Amino acid sequence: MSKEKRNKFDKVINIRNKKASFEFEFIDTFTAGLMLSGTEIKSIREGKVSLNEAYCYFKRGELFIKQMHIAPYSMASSYNHDAVRERKLLLNKKELEKLESKFEEKGLSIIPVRIFINDKGLAKMEIALARGKKLHDKRQDIKAKDVKRELDRMKF
Repeated sequence: MSKEKRNKFDKVINIRNKKASFEFEFIDTFTAGLMLSGTEIKSIREGKVSLNEAYCYFKRGELFIKQMHIAPYSMASSYNHDAVRERKLLLNKKELEKLESKFEEKGLSIIPVRIFINDKGLAKMEIALARGKKLHDKRQDIKAKDVKRELDRMKF
């Protein structure tokens, strides 16, 4: 790849699911590739992605993501993509088997944490095997954030 093309990927795309860490306790994280069409990757590079309502599930031994919103590409004509279609996640076989065995446990789910563009210009997604937090867990997290914020204020 030439220098001109590498400079195109220098802009850091890092879209996070901010609610995920508040709603879930992460047990394990994985990095997966995404099967995308041409206009989808262009929209991701523009940063027009929402992970707020997205979730992952298994279908016939393969992992898919549903409800991830990728806005239609503005420069495309009639060959644009569906904004909320299900997309296949690419993991190796060992990771899929490990995830599927843990996913079958009661109370665990697979949620997307962030989308980023790697050094080669490919879209990658960080997913987490997570357990939902109870209300008292959320209160403890809020209390810990408040204490940290107060300590940071006192240092200055």
